[in-house]
Amino acid sequence: MSFSCDMHTHSNRSDGNDSPQALIDLAVERGLRALVLSDHDVRPPKQIEIDGRTIDPVEYAASRGLIFIPGIEFSCDTENDDVHIVGIGCDFDLPAMQEAERFAENSKVNGYRRLTEILCEHDIKVTWQDILDNHGQPRRPEEVQRKHVFEAIAAAGYTKTWAEAKLMVRDNPVFNVKREKIDPRRAIEMIRQSGGLAILAHPYLIDEETNVDGAAMPRAAYIDRLIEAGLSGIEACYTYPKTSYKGTMTPGEIEQEIRQRYESRVAIISGGSDYHHDGLKGVSNQRELGEAGITWDYFRANSLLQRFIPAG
Repeated sequence: MSFSCDMHTHSNRSDGNDSPQALIDLAVERGLRALVLSDHDVRPPKQIEIDGRTIDPVEYAASRGLIFIPGIEFSCDTENDDVHIVGIGCDFDLPAMQEAERFAENSKVNGYRRLTEILCEHDIKVTWQDILDNHGQPRRPEEVQRKHVFEAIAAAGYTKTWAEAKLMVRDNPVFNVKREKIDPRRAIEMIRQSGGLAILAHPYLIDEETNVDGAAMPRAAYIDRLIEAGLSGIEACYTYPKTSYKGTMTPGEIEQEIRQRYESRVAIISGGSDYHHDGLKGVSNQRELGEAGITWDYFRANSLLQRFIPAG
């Protein structure tokens, strides 16, 4: 099934492979009605360049019949992996948003450089310079994402895929460097203060048992804390089999369970493909744009999402 509203995608401004313009163009080509760009810890672009002129990406998308929603995906929680909060409809110029971006940049540079050092110490020869050189397409240190390290591990032949590399790193306490991340409740607070909507991404990538202040907490109780903090929505329809999901439930079973547990407790039951255009890097089973998401009927009927629909 293809969904007309994809609420979770990435561009080459973080670890995706399409420019924002290319992502918009592809969404139009595939018949999408709405698209959220939610790059990791990076505020969305105000302008993109089209044929030598700069234009607001929202305006460019609208001229092609697409609702483009600028967003961000905050990587949260130092102790627990894959706790991500998507913020949409925010005032990204607020000083707190700018400070959060700088904080994440510094944390990533320090953490991911240390990860490559530890890998090399254990005969996985993926160096920090390899990540920066990027096979002849250099990237700045602050542009490095954790997925770039996983891709380099796979490209060097230590695992078959980036997802396998992610599991290798996250499940090995020696490799799993805990870079400092924003608390998810703080991310929700900041998104709400900026006028935005906070949506928990891929909730079942969070381990079934989490660690909070040194004590074990079930995932369901962890999500309850986020709802109490003001979560606007939760992602139900997601491409779990094409990621590092370790459970046994099917995407349909996960979606049904999330709807049963949370539909009456949050305002938005969201969905997204987490599209990166990984096919450009040789991934054969990549997540496809619109493969997961929400329907146009749901989008236009939801009172909080209606704000993104142009008047008239």
